[in-house]
Amino acid sequence: MPRSPSPETELILGNSNPKFSGVTSTMLQVLQHQKRLIPVAVLGRHHLPEDVPTLTFREALRLCRAPLPDGKARIFHARRNNEMLQALALKKLAASPLKIAFTSTAQRQHTWITRWLIREADAVISTCTAAASYIQGGADVIIPHGVDLERYHPAKDRAALWQKLGFPGKYGVGIFGRVRHQKGVDVLVDAALPLLAEFPDVTIVICGETTPREQKFERALRAKIAAAGFENRFVFLGKQPFSALPELFRAMHLVTALSRNEGFGLTVLEAMASGTAVLASEAGAWQDIVRPGKTGYLVPCGDVAATREKLRTLLSDVPKLEAMGQNGRQIAEAQYSLENEAHTLTNYLRNLQEGRKSIH
Repeated sequence: MPRSPSPETELILGNSNPKFSGVTSTMLQVLQHQKRLIPVAVLGRHHLPEDVPTLTFREALRLCRAPLPDGKARIFHARRNNEMLQALALKKLAASPLKIAFTSTAQRQHTWITRWLIREADAVISTCTAAASYIQGGADVIIPHGVDLERYHPAKDRAALWQKLGFPGKYGVGIFGRVRHQKGVDVLVDAALPLLAEFPDVTIVICGETTPREQKFERALRAKIAAAGFENRFVFLGKQPFSALPELFRAMHLVTALSRNEGFGLTVLEAMASGTAVLASEAGAWQDIVRPGKTGYLVPCGDVAATREKLRTLLSDVPKLEAMGQNGRQIAEAQYSLENEAHTLTNYLRNLQEGRKSIH
């Protein structure tokens, strides 16, 4: 049975979506560290471990009406519009103070209701520069997502791991995510096909689900590959279990992330944590994260020619690829751990309790 919240609960987290999503995943990963830093309860029981206290809306209202022993405000952290509405209802109905923090990651023009909700928040958090640029008045703070450095770590022997997995060739170029236009899988295929004769030891690994709606898209890719005579140089893995992904990331010599749009995009951080070089589009948070020439390269979204040029540069120097992967791991450890995200976020929320919108 889920635990009941303590009367001393300082932080309430929204958890309104019964379907597992990227937002749910990032909330849960941070929560495993955050629950050790601040008394927390979650509004909504979806996908939670048993040791996390949960609340119904009625229970949250009862909690918010009881002041904290030291008189501090409680915090409600919302990541979705309907969670913001829940927070505003609690703030209106509760007699004790409640501060609302809203994390906005969308990289698009906001609807009128989202703009209104942002104005109603006591603090607006974003996860990268690009997403913050769509917030009227800007974000109060940018706190990037982190990556699980224990789950994603470098291979002891990449060549041996590659051989163990049974893929052809010697060097893997991977792309992870659903097989669809938005993820730029076609950009990788179109960029790589003219290079494969030049780099005979390279195999392209496409890892991700193809939904029924996208089967026509995949068939077109396979037909293009077959027409070029390189069917044996591409591996379509389909959807893989969550447990299989870390090994696949660290087996690759290069991970590409070529989305035409992203909210944040953890793929690049997962690759860096795995000690793997990256080639990423200028989507999501990747312009903030990738260090061109040090951890990999950036290319404009949907630009096949630029992707091909950087792909050739990277594949021409495998030792440099390895060095880029090592650099990426060091940067992930220094700046993008889950622990760092949890500590930075919790520090910010504690300051908000006291009326300050700063991290320090």
